[in-house]
Amino acid sequence: MSPTSARRRAASLAAALVSSGLTVFAVGSGTPAAAATCPATASGGASVPFRTVEAECSATNGSAVSPDYTQATVASEASGRQAVRLGQGEYVEFTLPAAANSVNVHYNLPGGSSGRMSVYVNGTKLGSGLSVTSQYTYTDTPGIPGAKTHHFFDDARLLFGQNAAAGAKVKVQLDSGDVGQATIDLADFEQVGGAGTQPAGSLSVTDYGATANDSGDDTQAFRNALQAARQQGKEVWIPAGRFEIGSALQIDQTTVRGAGQWYTVLHGNNIFNNGSASGNIKLYDFAVFGSVSERNDSSPDNAFHGVLGTGSVVSGLWIQDTKCGLWLMNGASSNLTIENNRILDTQADGVNFDGAVTNSAIRNNYLRNNGDDALALWSNGQADSGITIANNTVVQPNLANGIALYGGSNNTVSGNLIQDTNALGGGYLVANRFNSVPLSGTVTLTNNTALRAGALDPNWQFGVGALWFDARDQAISGVTIRVNGFTAIDSPYEAIQFIDGNGAGKQVSGITIDGVTVRGAGTFVAQSQTQGTVSINNLTASGVGVVGTYNCPYPGSIPKMTFNGSGNSGWTGTWNDCSSWPAPNSGPPQPPKSGANIARGKAITASGSQGGFPPGNAVDGNASTYWESANNAFPQTLIVDLGDAAAINKVTLKLPPSGDWGARTQALTVQGSTDGGSWTTLVASRGWKLQPVVGQHGVGELRHDDAALRARDDHRQHRPAGQVSELEVAAA
Repeated sequence: MSPTSARRRAASLAAALVSSGLTVFAVGSGTPAAAATCPATASGGASVPFRTVEAECSATNGSAVSPDYTQATVASEASGRQAVRLGQGEYVEFTLPAAANSVNVHYNLPGGSSGRMSVYVNGTKLGSGLSVTSQYTYTDTPGIPGAKTHHFFDDARLLFGQNAAAGAKVKVQLDSGDVGQATIDLADFEQVGGAGTQPAGSLSVTDYGATANDSGDDTQAFRNALQAARQQGKEVWIPAGRFEIGSALQIDQTTVRGAGQWYTVLHGNNIFNNGSASGNIKLYDFAVFGSVSERNDSSPDNAFHGVLGTGSVVSGLWIQDTKCGLWLMNGASSNLTIENNRILDTQADGVNFDGAVTNSAIRNNYLRNNGDDALALWSNGQADSGITIANNTVVQPNLANGIALYGGSNNTVSGNLIQDTNALGGGYLVANRFNSVPLSGTVTLTNNTALRAGALDPNWQFGVGALWFDARDQAISGVTIRVNGFTAIDSPYEAIQFIDGNGAGKQVSGITIDGVTVRGAGTFVAQSQTQGTVSINNLTASGVGVVGTYNCPYPGSIPKMTFNGSGNSGWTGTWNDCSSWPAPNSGPPQPPKSGANIARGKAITASGSQGGFPPGNAVDGNASTYWESANNAFPQTLIVDLGDAAAINKVTLKLPPSGDWGARTQALTVQGSTDGGSWTTLVASRGWKLQPVVGQHGVGELRHDDAALRARDDHRQHRPAGQVSELEVAAA
């Protein structure tokens, strides 16, 4: 990253020790800033009927829950990684961006609590309020390595019973008698239309004995209605109300239609379970609410489980608090359409095509708070092929990826938005993993966006990318993978990653990446940990946290990744110390630890250098390498771009640990800057003597507590050039 791009991000920190006219700069761009009130947003994804308003962007007398990317914290699972905590008498007051008559609040409660939260519309308290519970949160999955307690949020919805215009105030408050504490992440506001009416010629479940809102088991009435409708070639109608489905229904060659996802509710943990089906199953316009409070992978606690056959449609469903939304298995399905659904708060996947699904579409769905992959194609035993995953929005999958392709052939991922992923996954994953049928044919990813996607993997202890490729089971080869128009915004760690997750160094190849924009990365633009060849073209980056590239294969005996391509800009430099990982600099908004060397691995330039001794050697963490200036051309400069603002207390210049380096005196001036252009003298020129000792570093130290430093030396005694082994800048 150039100093210019750094200035667009944060305060400048300039630091230098100067040898024989050597001036060393460390440049950023401004003073440390408080966390933004509102998180960044991004376009793309699903077209939805509601408008989301973040609690932290709204009026409140509650406490701000600061941005946090640490696994197993409430803030880390919030949209934008921040929220508002309420106690008794405290509120969040949302301003409606458009007319609405309903609210759906994404909230967290302390474990073991339940009750209600009060809701006011333009100052008038609604009688019902929001019923809330911690029953579906605080999930533990001891069988998944690296998992910690997670899944902290749930949703509660309410119809106002009145229309509220744009600009109206909707307040969520904890009154006397309400729950004692809650954390509010966001609220969705929607103008819900009237309940649908029964289509002519359809068969109503109430005609077969189902009764809404009576807590009685309606399973047999639904079975009878489904059987009659198939025999007569008619639809099944489910009117408004809540119906209890105590045991799973089987369905084939039948359409089921509800009065709307706000009106018709089927309550049960596994509504449909098909061991076989020929297809033409149509599910429209109703809600499925489960009571699944833990993840049990041996139990089919999914809204739909099994096979859909050919030509089936699932559209307009609201699915919440089940294990998964749809898990397709038990046979072949083709020409499916999964669209316009809202899948919230599942304990595991949102949608998983568990093999043998072909020529189908998953499009325009909204998924939030899924406990595993939100959308997954798992070619388990048989390939998923010809699938299009298009224009979906995924928010906060909290134990895996936003969209994952595990093997399969000729699949397309296009126009999706994934935001705020958490541990054990990233944004978009393409992998040979979980014993899937290997990737083949052409895999296309086009015009997708990742916002704050990627995480620190708790097992590996390094970042996972917003977009990543994993050759865990076998090499990614013999497949064409094309990535076009990808945008990665504020990635906590790297933007793009290539890895063999088993650490065997299997090849990743056949990937062409073109027309990518990276705006903010905590560590690298490209991180490769295995071998292969990848083409990256026309990738523009800004706000790179460390350096452009990490290319350290594991095991170290295999060749490094070969990167080809052209037209790239804004991401120079390669991390050279493959024995350690740098801390993210501009992703998770957390200050560096006191004493941390915040210059290490940063972009660095010099006014001159001699061949074989480039400026990058001065920040590579390896004291045996060094930068050497041009001869007899003082003053010389090193410019180190620190990227973000930081208070510092020490600048250290090191020489290699060798007795061959003689003692020297260096004159040093230290200056500060907030923009890299205008400098103020902080420490006037004075001499520094370095006395090397065999087996130790020659060290000179400067202590200062200013956020921006620049040092300049007008001469160095007896030497025609300046050398720096390591320039270290310690955080205060």
